[in-house]
Amino acid sequence: MRYFFGHLLVSFLFFSITTEAFGQSSDAELKRSTTENISSDDLSGEDLVIRNAALEALGTAAGTVVVMNAQNGRVYSIVNQDWAIREGFKPCSTIKLVTAVGGVSERLIGLDGDLENGSYRLGLDDALAYSNNPYFQKVGTHMGSRKLIDYAQLLGLGTPTGINAENEYAGRLPFENENLRIYSHADDFEVTPLQLAVMVSAITNGGRVLVPQIPRNESKKASFRGLYKNYLDIAPTLFERVIPGMVGAVNYGTAKGIKIKTNNIAGKTGSCIYKNTWIGLFASVAPIQDPKYSVIVITRGKYARGKYSAAIAGKIYETLASRFGEKVDMRLAKYTPSRPEAPRREQEVAVKPKEEKPKYTPKVRTINQPELKQTVITYRRDTPAPAPKPRKKTESTPKPTPKSKGATVIVDGNPEIVRPRVVKPAG
Repeated sequence: MRYFFGHLLVSFLFFSITTEAFGQSSDAELKRSTTENISSDDLSGEDLVIRNAALEALGTAAGTVVVMNAQNGRVYSIVNQDWAIREGFKPCSTIKLVTAVGGVSERLIGLDGDLENGSYRLGLDDALAYSNNPYFQKVGTHMGSRKLIDYAQLLGLGTPTGINAENEYAGRLPFENENLRIYSHADDFEVTPLQLAVMVSAITNGGRVLVPQIPRNESKKASFRGLYKNYLDIAPTLFERVIPGMVGAVNYGTAKGIKIKTNNIAGKTGSCIYKNTWIGLFASVAPIQDPKYSVIVITRGKYARGKYSAAIAGKIYETLASRFGEKVDMRLAKYTPSRPEAPRREQEVAVKPKEEKPKYTPKVRTINQPELKQTVITYRRDTPAPAPKPRKKTESTPKPTPKSKGATVIVDGNPEIVRPRVVKPAG
């Protein structure tokens, strides 16, 4: 027995030491990657005041930050653009926003926040604020993974946002996974920070699923016009039902560590293990009454947690607070993808490009004669031509048409003479 416990103690110490060493090595690699990526960021289109605030708030942490206009999709700054655009991350508990929207829309959650099937000690607001896992797993029991995926796609997850940047990652959705953790922990999900920005913006801006855009020059900034993919096909009172829980997360829940003299922030934290290390997320918007900014912070490493990412976002909001009263350009246009995308499912609202009809439609007819082969092309207008006047019938026998004057071609029911261009065969 003494040998057994001694062996167990040695194994535990060995595991602790190797885990600690791995964590340090992993953290060092993540920080090195972050530093290199930030040094390679494209600064064209960046709001340097906001970028400097984001850099200062992120400090030495390994992570990425996205600051976007929640009303029209203008990107103010992306720190560590490689991670934000071209890599995917497990969304952890931020997926509870999707479960909540789907639950309210499917009438699994009442407008009072209570479960319609069964009961639970917390309502929706506190379940979001405290990030309670069992509540959302109970919702998922009656929702099913197919519905969850449909709502995730509707909110912009699992598909490219359409940002004007290269090699955007589309993300991943948990097809064929019926584990209840997908509703609370986001198992088998991968999203980008940009997708999270689009998601929280759509929930709070009236339902517009925006296309993030980087204005690359001063002219683009001056004439900026927002784009959106689609509206949420859900009554606004339903998808906005999750906002009180997001406010609660900041005021008294998992994001209460935000130290800013305002209660105008709504957000959701997330913390879990991803690729052998911790990941901390915070997806947020502010001000609540008329959301202008969405701020997404994702950090990775041994000490990464959602509450720390929220604290980083809080420092950024301190810089943005002075701009909360500025007017927002609300000009928006529908988005037409510049490249083909995967087929969308029936439940997703898609904006299809309108097909323009040509002014003239070509009709090709080929005439074969023993002495002549030619192609006659006529053009028919899209609008029907007026009916021809009937010709008087005559009893006289029509004279044969000389070959030199061409072949007779019937066009729209009228006999016409066409003088073809005859090309003699070579040789």
